[in-house]
Amino acid sequence: MRSMPLRNRPKNLNLLTIRLPINAVVSIMHRVSGMVLFLLLPLGLWILQRSLSNQADYVQIVETFDFWFAKVVIIALLWPFFHHFYAGLRHLAQDLHWMHGLHQASQSSRALIALDFLSVMLVAYWIW
Repeated sequence: MRSMPLRNRPKNLNLLTIRLPINAVVSIMHRVSGMVLFLLLPLGLWILQRSLSNQADYVQIVETFDFWFAKVVIIALLWPFFHHFYAGLRHLAQDLHWMHGLHQASQSSRALIALDFLSVMLVAYWIW
């Protein structure tokens, strides 16, 4: 039986030195944003349940969200929502074989990040 020759390939174990293409970064961010949204779902449902239970709880939640720190947290949580929404639409478009070439996918990734930023800034301006 013949053994396979050992390949003397260079190994890069430092993940911080690997430069991923923008398409890979957007795909990873889509998964991370989905995980964040999933993990925050119980908190959102609890806040909704409390706000619908009685008027006093509703007023307390509205007053809590009026503080500057709560607004900053809400603005920070807008990024996962908008990114997951827009990246999901982008993935659906790619499933329909639209923008699936390498150059087109790269351009749509850049547009998606710009759209995320613009959407977060517009809603942040509206909240503040």
